[in-house]
Amino acid sequence: MEHPFYENGLEFSCQRCSHCCRGEPGYVYLSRRDLTNLLECFKFDKDDFIREYCRFVPYYDGSEVLCLKEKPGYDCILWENGGCLAYKARPVQCSTYPFWSFLLASRNAWDKECSECPGLNKGEHHSFEEIQAAKQQYEENYPLRRGEV
Repeated sequence: MEHPFYENGLEFSCQRCSHCCRGEPGYVYLSRRDLTNLLECFKFDKDDFIREYCRFVPYYDGSEVLCLKEKPGYDCILWENGGCLAYKARPVQCSTYPFWSFLLASRNAWDKECSECPGLNKGEHHSFEEIQAAKQQYEENYPLRRGEV
């Protein structure tokens, strides 16, 4: 059995550049856990929060799932004044970056992401076990489908 390229861990420390939060289109999918945490953070009613901060988008399986809106220019709706308005309650997708399945699939995928994120391969060492736990959390964080909200 081939060992993953990160079996000895990886270095990553967020440089707070906000590249992953701004300037490019993308989806931040919301699970039930994510939505609950955000509702508690903002003290919003669910329907009001969804109307103000969310939208439904097509998903890989053909369903529509809940995700955060973007501002003009593709900034995340929760990004403001140099940071996340809900940092402590941010979605699992955000909190587990960069330990996502497709970025850990190969050294090549990881190295390609290094050109996008200045925090990769520098700073805090994350053990194989930490990486696997984040990866599993990411994989098990299913977005809410229309009708489940």
